[in-house]
Amino acid sequence: MVSLTWLLSDAQNRPIDELKEAVEFFFGGDDLLAKVEEALAGHAVSDELLVQLEPQHAFGDYRPELVCFEDRKLFPEPIEAGMAFEGLPAGHVSADMPADAVYVVTEVYPSHVVLDANHPLAGMALRLKIRVRDVREASSDEIEARSVGNDAVSVLDGTASGARLH
Repeated sequence: MVSLTWLLSDAQNRPIDELKEAVEFFFGGDDLLAKVEEALAGHAVSDELLVQLEPQHAFGDYRPELVCFEDRKLFPEPIEAGMAFEGLPAGHVSADMPADAVYVVTEVYPSHVVLDANHPLAGMALRLKIRVRDVREASSDEIEARSVGNDAVSVLDGTASGARLH
């Protein structure tokens, strides 16, 4: 188990997310992106490192085919940009869209709503300044789960299409 703090920035060093309080992650499991784990390997408490993540090593390329339009009548009122829905609404007409994706409303028009199932950081090169705060042995439950089981932070979990920033 590794406890980390970090500052996540885009390729132009504009801050995206900052984790000021240390959070635990399961090293060698499902909590962190592979490139982050690779960079952390061999580091100890108090070490700081800078990790450059290209889209293919972070949240993938932006895929325009994951954007769709649905009738506004299918959504609850009020509907606004930034709202997120698990899956498409009943009665949707968009074909070949992933059923288990989280769709974020990006635009609202009088007749339709624009939905995007890309991860919010898809297509972006990222810089992650990490500080190792603590390291400990994992419990048997954590080893079995391959995770700390902490929902609070999922920005570096590349498995969820709509993972939220903490």
